Order: sequence, then C-alpha cells, then structure tokens
Amino acid sequence: MKKFIAYFVVGLSISFSVKAQQDSQFTSYMYNTMNINPAYAGSREGLSVFGLHRSQWVGLDGSPTTSTLAGHLPVRDSNVGLGFTIMNDEIGPSQESMFSADFSYTLSLPNGSKLAFGLRGTAHLLNVDFTKLNQFNPSDPTVEYNIDNKFSPNIGAGFYWYSDETYVGLSVPNMLKTQHFDEGQANYSSSSIPYERMHFHLIAGHVIDLSSDVRFKPATLVKVVEGSPLQLDLSANFLFYDRFTLGAAYRLDAAFSALAGFQINPNWLIGFGYDAEVTKLANYNSGSFEFFLRYELSRIKQVFSPRFF
Repeated sequence: MKKFIAYFVVGLSISFSVKAQQDSQFTSYMYNTMNINPAYAGSREGLSVFGLHRSQWVGLDGSPTTSTLAGHLPVRDSNVGLGFTIMNDEIGPSQESMFSADFSYTLSLPNGSKLAFGLRGTAHLLNVDFTKLNQFNPSDPTVEYNIDNKFSPNIGAGFYWYSDETYVGLSVPNMLKTQHFDEGQANYSSSSIPYERMHFHLIAGHVIDLSSDVRFKPATLVKVVEGSPLQLDLSANFLFYDRFTLGAAYRLDAAFSALAGFQINPNWLIGFGYDAEVTKLANYNSGSFEFFLRYELSRIKQVFSPRFF
C-alpha cells in the first residue's frame, strides 16, 4: 500500500504539468543558506564546506532522498566570494543531479553591516525510469519513453544583507522556466511535460543575547512559487556556550521540526534535524531525517565566528 501511494504521487507529478514546489527543501536550511541564495557565498569569512543528507517520509517506498555538498570562500583582498553546490535528488523513478557555481560581490555599508549580491549558473541532469512506476495503463504513450540525462541549464540571483546580529535575504535560485522531455514524448500533449518554475525565497533572522552563554535566534523562510500554496517556515534556535544548538520549527500546514547541533571544535560542526508530518502522510511514514556536517577554516584568529548564522 505504501509503495502504491508513493508511486502514485510521483506518477502524477511527472505525468502532468507540475505546478507545485520542486526545489529541494531542508529543515536545516539556515546552515545551508547558499543552497537557496548565491549571495551567501564568501560570507563566512573563510573556507566553509557543508555536507547534508535528507531522507524524507521514511518508510514510504519511493520517498524523496537528497544529498548535497557545498563549499564557498571569500577571495583574498577583494569583495568577491565564490562557491559551488553539488546535489543529488531522488524520488520514486526519478533522479536529478545539479551542479552550481556561485559568484558574490559584497559592499561594506557605513553602519558596519554588509550587502552582498550573488549570481548562479546551474546545470541539471534529469533521469526518469517509467518502468519503476505501477502503471495503470502500460500502453500509455506518455510513459513509453524514459528520460535519460536530460540537460537543462539555469541561472539564479539574490541579495543578502547582514550584520553581526541580523540578516535578510531574497533570492531566486532558478530563474528560467525549464521543461524536461525526450524525443518520443515531444510528440504528445504538453500536459505530459513537467515544468520547473521560479521559486522566490525570503529569509530573515535576528540573534538576541539572552546572557553571556546563551543566544536566541528566531528566523523565518518564506517560499513562493506559481501554482502552489505559500510555504512558511518559522524556527527558534538557542546556542549554548558557543557549542550546543537546540531548536524547533514549524512548516505551515506541513510539519513540526526539531534541530540539534554540536560544535565539536573551532572547525567542525555536526547537526541533526527531524520533521514530524501534520498532514495525512503522517499515517504512512515515520517522519523525515537530516544529518549534516560542516567544516570551516576562518582567516580570522578567533575561537568561533561571532555570527550565529
């Protein structure tokens, strides 16, 4: 039954014009900001490498899994930041790989804050094996031809304003409305062609020092895409003694989340995230899990970065 439900959902998303959110989502997005905003590249004042794996809707056959590796750093003696992202996304019969290169330029403002502008170039490779679907009509011509390494280029842009305590960012990681189809499928109605639409991301957060050892950071992520309900993530994180992070989040009409992190030493941060669904899908899965690891090598001689983001 679980396999039927998962593949049915996947089949619908591939067989019709997609009008839902397609960009990968992360509960730990605040540690993986460059994934949604290229202007973040270079903002950590040193080399930063981040790896994350997400297993969504665990226990549901064909459920999404996402793995990503990203890195960025500022170019010495300049206002330029450079970054890269490699991502692999799988759901049911589909597998998509993404390779991105980011460029940012940062301006120092008179009040001590900074404003960065970012650009992104992306290459997508999509594979879909329709034979993995439970097909109600095997003779349906729209699932007769698999999609093999279909290449789609894209571009993105964003800005990111931040100080030591506050940040605001607005971005569109993928600006081109791309479509995926193979030669055989092109002969049929456009309703069989999945489209990728522009996703607008607004992020904001503020750090409050509750004491010399405890910091509190409320944050939000707003995602808007044509044809889909607004997605709103609200989170609250606490940092204890510059080492332990504990937090909770709520994704509107979707999930409650728990987050935890541990700063092993000045270079290594490890973290965990868990989502509990509030939709009917909760009856068919055990939630979603994330694990991440970050390595940083700062050019500034200090124990930890003063910024909690």
